Parts: sequence; C-alpha cells; structure tokens
Amino acid sequence: MENLKKSMASLTKAVPHLIDSIIVKGQGAYVWDHTGKRYLDFTSGIGVVNTGHCHPKVVAAIREQAELLLHTHQNTAFHAPMLRVLEALAEVVPPELDTFFFANSGAEAVESAVKLARQATKRPNIIVFQRGFHGRTIGTMSLTASKTIYRAGYQPLMPGVFIAPYAYCYRCPQAEANPEKFGFDKDCRWALEELDFILHSQTAPGETAAMLVEPVLGEGGYIIPPKRFLQGLRKKCDEHGILLIADEIQCGFGRTGRYFAFEHFGILPDILIMAKGLASGMPLSAIASSSQLMNQAPPGSHGGTYGGNAVACAAAAASIRIYKEENLLENAARLGEKLLEGLKKLKSEFPSIGDVRGLGLMAGVEFVQAGGKVPDKEKAMAVRNACVRNGLLILTCGTYDNIIRWIPPLITNEEQLDEGLAVFKKALELAA
Repeated sequence: MENLKKSMASLTKAVPHLIDSIIVKGQGAYVWDHTGKRYLDFTSGIGVVNTGHCHPKVVAAIREQAELLLHTHQNTAFHAPMLRVLEALAEVVPPELDTFFFANSGAEAVESAVKLARQATKRPNIIVFQRGFHGRTIGTMSLTASKTIYRAGYQPLMPGVFIAPYAYCYRCPQAEANPEKFGFDKDCRWALEELDFILHSQTAPGETAAMLVEPVLGEGGYIIPPKRFLQGLRKKCDEHGILLIADEIQCGFGRTGRYFAFEHFGILPDILIMAKGLASGMPLSAIASSSQLMNQAPPGSHGGTYGGNAVACAAAAASIRIYKEENLLENAARLGEKLLEGLKKLKSEFPSIGDVRGLGLMAGVEFVQAGGKVPDKEKAMAVRNACVRNGLLILTCGTYDNIIRWIPPLITNEEQLDEGLAVFKKALELAA
C-alpha cells in the first residue's frame, strides 16, 4: 500500500481527485478506501455504475467471458457477447434505431455520430448548445460549451460548430419575467427563437448537418428543459433535413427513470449516443441509428482497435438484463420523487439553495448568493467537502461549479437515500 501511495505522486495533475484516498473495494452503493473508511458513493463513477459497484451478475459475466475470449477486433469477426448486446439493446432502444456501432468512450461515440451526420447529409456544420458537455478530444471539446477549462489553451478547435442557447428555465430571461408560464410541461420560446436566429444569421439550414443535444444536461448543470424545447428542435430538424443527435451518455440507461431521457419529451432522435451506464464500468460506448442512415457511411470509414471488446460486451449484456429483471427504472423513478421532495424541503430551509430540479435519480441543487441568482461556487464546494468528510461522495457541476449533482446508483434503496440526505443536510448546516 505504501508503494501505491508513492505512485499517486506520478499521476498527472490534469486529473484532479475528489479525495486523496485509495479506493480498494466497491459493493452496491458503497466504496471503501485503504484505511477501511466506507463512503456512500452518489457519484456512481459519474453515472457509470448504474447497477451499483460490482453487481454479482456483471462480475459473473465478466469472469465467464474472460475465460473464453478477451478480445477479437470487430472488423475481423463477430463474437457472441456483441451479438448478445445487440439482442439486449434491441429490447430497450426504439425499433427505428436498428443499427449500431461500438466504440470505447463517450467522446469516441460523439465523434462517430458527428462523422455519420456529415457523411449522410453532405453538410459541414453542427449546432450544439450552451452548457453542453460532449468530451475532451479535440473534436468533442469543440462541441463542448460547459466550461472554458475544457477548451482553454487548445485553440484553434474544429471549425463548423455553432452554439445555441439551451432551455434553462431558472435563468431564462422570459421565464424570469413570467415564471408561471414556463416550465417542464409549459411554454418554451426564447431558446427556440435564438436557435431560429442562428439558422438565419450564422449557419444556414442547408449547410447544417445536425443538432447535437443532451436531453438532460449533465456536466453543464443537471438542467431539465421544457418538453417543448426538444420538441421544437425535432420540428426544426424535420423542416430542414437536419439530423437530431441525442447525447444520452450521462442521462441514459435508466438514470431519469426511463431507459433514455428523450422518452420523457415525446421525440425520437436520428442518432442516439450511449456510454457510461451501458456496461457498468467496463469501457464501452455505442451509437444507434436507422440502417438507412448508418449505411451511408462508407465501409471502414470509422473504427477502433478495442471497440466492442468481448469482455465489455459481456458486461453490457448483463447490465441491460439487470435493468429489467431488478426493476431499476421503476426504482429510479420512485426514489427520484423522494429525492426531489427531500431536496425541495431543504431548499425551503436554506436560502443558499436557489433551485432544485431533477428527473429520476438525476438531480441538481444550485447554490446562489443571498438575495439573487449570482452563482455561489464557494458554498457549493463547502457543502460538497463537508459531505465527503462525513462519508458521502458527491460532485459539483455547472459552468460556475455552483451545482451539486446527485447521481446515486439505480440500485440505491430508501435507507441509503435517507442516509445521503441526512449527510447533505448536516453539510448545509456546517456551511451555513
């Protein structure tokens, strides 16, 4: 263990850590460090271990596959775990999206989707949205607009990217003036008006290949837009032959109480991007689209050595079965209501909380300075750090890092949720 601690000094400082401990074990909703301290992990590896740490069925699938075949390149031959994943995905992905491509990471999947959109439409430009996060490669950081830290020092980035406002009711100029008229089931105008302006002023519809959007914003602030915002995007894309790409890397696989967040909004994307919760911690990502669209990419135009790895696919097939067999979507929806109820109660007690929002087990608590809506990063960090000291791992997000995001594993039970809320309340009191 001492040698491991010495090795920590050799890790790049470009990767900050929430705690300095060495995590040695994970089980369900908990992890343990090298000192034996137990943490309630409401980061879920940033939305990755939706089935919990080391789910027995996932571990068994990995062990079984590791004794049979570790890897064969997907361009060489099919392998059984990949075919099992395809069978499982066909049960949860809309039937219109019937063709898949596998990669390793979310960023790779995003780049795959953008390449496909450009090939299929023969158009160069991509519209993304403020506060969106799509990755850290040169291509995906060009599409990311959540924080300057992901872009600063790397310019010039990929051209042909245009950034439109995301529908963020808490900070929408029209919603602030008439809050009773705007919300999830209500109106949405300003962001769509600004999108239309961009299509008239910056990138013409005829040169726009796709709109890339997170149906629920992840790293950018855990923001749930009104239904009419995403419906408006779908309508605008249909009008102009633009493809709609849904980045469900963080909000997919049961996180919002449905397999995919776009299902809450009554829309269907042309391309669906998946990662994180797909394989319970093993590196696997995918895009899904119609065969008509997917087959417009020339053979061999995209790939990768490890995409669709056999062991990762075995974990994914097991994970997708678990979502159904253990009713994890229903659990996420039910506990999500309880979580929001608890957080809204705390909002009424602590004026530093400006907004609480969420779908399923994907909730955000936004901290602001007293008497207004000025982001309060210091308060959010103080609350987060107090939570960590008291055994709750939790993360901040948002452009100003003033939002605490709740990402419990979907196997979390009521007792564990109550434990997390109790630690959070204590942290609020300590930071008051």
